[in-house]
Amino acid sequence: MKNFQKQYLTALFLALSFITSAQQRISLDDDWRFHFGHAANPDKDFDYGNKLLFHKSNVFETTVVNPKFIDTTWRKINVPHDWVVELPFVKSTTHEMDTHGYKPVGSAYPETSIGWYRKRFTVAKKDSDKRFELQFDGIYRNAAIWINGFYVGTNFSGYLGNTYDVTDFMNFEGDNVIVIRVDATQAEGWFYEGAGIYRHVWLNITDKVFIPQDGIFVHSEIQGKNANVTIETTIQNNHLKTAKGTVYNIITDRNGKVLAKTSEQKISSGIRNDVTVKQQLKLDNVRLWSVDDPYLYKVITVVKSDNQIVHQTKTRFGVKNVRFDAKEGFFLNGKHLKIQGTNNHQDHAGIGSALPDYLQYYRIKLLKELGCNAYRASHNAPTPELLEACDSLGMLVVDEQRLLNSSTEYIDQFKRLIKRDRNHPSVFLWSIGNEEQNIQGNDYGKKIAQTLLAIQKALDPTRTSTYAADMANDFKGVNEVIPIRGFNYREYAVADYHRDHPNQPLLGTEMGSTVTTRGIYEKDEIRAYVPDQDITHPWWASKAETWWKLAAENNYWLGGFVWTGFDYRGEPTPYKWPNISSHFGIMDVCGFPKNIYYYYQSWWTDKDVLHISPHWNWPEKVGQPIEVWVNSNAEEVELFLNGKTLGKKVMPRNSHLKWQVNYEPGTLEAIGYKKGKKITSKTETTGTPYKVMLTTDKTTLSADGKDATVCNVSILDEKGREVPIADNRVQFSLSGDAKIIGVGNGDPSSHEPDKCAEGAWQRSAFNGKCQVIILAGKKTGTVILEAKSNGLQTAAVTLELQP
Repeated sequence: MKNFQKQYLTALFLALSFITSAQQRISLDDDWRFHFGHAANPDKDFDYGNKLLFHKSNVFETTVVNPKFIDTTWRKINVPHDWVVELPFVKSTTHEMDTHGYKPVGSAYPETSIGWYRKRFTVAKKDSDKRFELQFDGIYRNAAIWINGFYVGTNFSGYLGNTYDVTDFMNFEGDNVIVIRVDATQAEGWFYEGAGIYRHVWLNITDKVFIPQDGIFVHSEIQGKNANVTIETTIQNNHLKTAKGTVYNIITDRNGKVLAKTSEQKISSGIRNDVTVKQQLKLDNVRLWSVDDPYLYKVITVVKSDNQIVHQTKTRFGVKNVRFDAKEGFFLNGKHLKIQGTNNHQDHAGIGSALPDYLQYYRIKLLKELGCNAYRASHNAPTPELLEACDSLGMLVVDEQRLLNSSTEYIDQFKRLIKRDRNHPSVFLWSIGNEEQNIQGNDYGKKIAQTLLAIQKALDPTRTSTYAADMANDFKGVNEVIPIRGFNYREYAVADYHRDHPNQPLLGTEMGSTVTTRGIYEKDEIRAYVPDQDITHPWWASKAETWWKLAAENNYWLGGFVWTGFDYRGEPTPYKWPNISSHFGIMDVCGFPKNIYYYYQSWWTDKDVLHISPHWNWPEKVGQPIEVWVNSNAEEVELFLNGKTLGKKVMPRNSHLKWQVNYEPGTLEAIGYKKGKKITSKTETTGTPYKVMLTTDKTTLSADGKDATVCNVSILDEKGREVPIADNRVQFSLSGDAKIIGVGNGDPSSHEPDKCAEGAWQRSAFNGKCQVIILAGKKTGTVILEAKSNGLQTAAVTLELQP
């Protein structure tokens, strides 16, 4: 009872202290103004370049950075915001346009490559003795920032955010005005990147004795059934005198029950200085974080000064152990685990790079259903909410630096990346770069790698690193020093490399790159489609079966990451215009599975998988042979056409089955036998389109202006079967406090707009499907989405917005 009372009183104390705490974290996502500038003409760029802005502090004259500048004609927006997804597609012969999805951004399009943002907000005068910090989670890219006419800084990276102390510039008598000039004339990648303030913005208010962003590092060591948890806390003093106080930490379970508490440790920090305190706690009968049981604890860190609580933070963490064995493979918490990963860029159908937080969870959930257990953030720092989703749902992450570069800029980016993400249990491996062909095989690459590896070990000694090398059995350069050898393709060389370097663990950092178009079964060079089977790949890549058989059957393969989990805008291999999206995905840009999905699911899960392809709507091919594929993990499969057997076949492990079937309309059915269990699947010749069907991922949303849901649209025949060749255009209308923010259909050559005018939202189905994304408003109540298509029955779905 005494122990219970102690825990209760401690929890009560924490609850009260949070209420009385000095700090605030305020979202600045809403109510921005946006206007295009111009990269080549200062007269169209609000005189930027014509006026002197940097020769004196707070010199803004009559320019756009003046807090009194009139921006009432600018467009009203909320962030996250990606202005590129709204632009039309433009045909071009340049490599830059091809790889970025034919959107007019870059130096050739100066009128749509500079974006200006302005935001007003107020702060309470009672907080004038506090510290104020602006936090930008991600702006693409090269963002120059002012507040109240004062230049704050420029964040070069389009992927890694930054924080800025703006205490000295705050106005307590009126509006505070943020002005940001975003310059996307230069690309960082060779894929769709978007542009703008596409991640969250925060105002952090703290005491001047505070824990800086990323000032907590929690790591643990497992000892039997228990774990020793180390919490390293950095406290910074921005007072003009030495600050003295104490710091302590509490660990709770996921429900808030107190499990352990440190003593209060005294601290003393000099003027504008910081101090780091290391404390340890023991967790008995620890529950380990894994991909199947992603259990999260919390550390509550409390800083006191002058006997008052001045700062508190909550940090989620997990306890896990990883081991990379060059001969036996990868082990998580002592159990062998083959890495079944996917690479992914960060855009999604309809919304580009500006994803609501919910979409991060939605996409990770889809990958989990596939059987994926690892995610490589290609090729840049992921959004923080992506890592939170991976922590919560159980997805391992390779966290990647944008460039293999040891300049001051990129060392700073690497340090910020590690410090930002090292508490995430999902992160199990750092990547110091990707495919740097000019330096990866020479001493430049080796020396840069050694510098980055030393920084990684200093900031996070609990993990190690890889590098994604598109090299075969080559050792010189980065591979000489990298702890985990990464193979981008060249799967044929893995065995020879292992023979020559048997003590270096090997990981397929990029594998596959099979190109498929959902629901298409013939190569179409006019519309730029490739068949939806595991048969087509570029010269550098392989079929899914080729690489996965090698990885699955050899323990020295840690596993691998397929390029890619989802299609993405840009890199329209093997075509160019009118193809504007990639074909690499196991799923399309909406997350609709292609046939290759069922190959991986068959061998990455123990689910009962029995999938027949192609569809069975071929009126022009009556009597002609159709190649029928069956993907399954059943031991044997028998195929039937209209009740007549076409033969039984044994399923080779990590493979698929095929039949040549003379087409006649009706029912194609497969019966499989798995561990003595009978499983069945069928595909039928459908009728013509008859009605629209809506399926939402969730029907209850938070009325916070940020929650969202995906609604998938199917075109059905009169019997309720999806018509696999339907291309009907669907119009959407919405009532209630919510809005549509994007539409898509997975067609890699569709030039329909992702964004439509209010009241005019529409999208054509592509092979029976399309998608609409809905963002919640801030008022509780009922929202109704209606979908209409000429000549078809209308569909509607009801959503509830709750507090």
